[in-house]
Amino acid sequence: MNTIETIKSDLFRVSGGGENSIKHILFDPEFKYVALYRCAHSAIYGNKFKKVIWRVLLKRASIKYGYEIAPECVIGPGLRLIHRGGVCINPAAVLGENVTIFHGVTIGSTRRGKLKGSPTIGNKVWIGSNASIVGKIAIGDDVLIAPNSYVNMDVPSHSVCLGNPARIFNKENATEYYLDNICERQED
Repeated sequence: MNTIETIKSDLFRVSGGGENSIKHILFDPEFKYVALYRCAHSAIYGNKFKKVIWRVLLKRASIKYGYEIAPECVIGPGLRLIHRGGVCINPAAVLGENVTIFHGVTIGSTRRGKLKGSPTIGNKVWIGSNASIVGKIAIGDDVLIAPNSYVNMDVPSHSVCLGNPARIFNKENATEYYLDNICERQED
């Protein structure tokens, strides 16, 4: 999927694809930041001039909106940020498709011990306000991480994760009423 198609997926997650799309393109700071991240991410493999320009633009937007997502971070289509501020994602983290992230979320690495590294997050994951996900762990598909949770262990698919330290509860369709406007990938 190219950058434009990925940005369209992100826009669909926010607007539902209706007449509101223009409003979100012009006035939605969360969508603007995601679109800038996508452009900066695609430029990291291009020439040095484009890479520097997009990094500067992304850094300015990071200061303005309160997000810190490095261009090296790999994030699938359909990213939705809700509420401005305080989101920090480690450059080595990998996020799947249709991930929703609320304000105050940290997706970070640890530098020592058996969890040394960064998280890998699956598809259709909802991450609530002020949640922290740290270490070389795997979060499965269809996972709801409740607000204020501290997650430093693997979480299987179809689960709800809550608390500090986190407790995991199996639940089919864990994100069913939480994720809006899911982007389904078209197979060729």
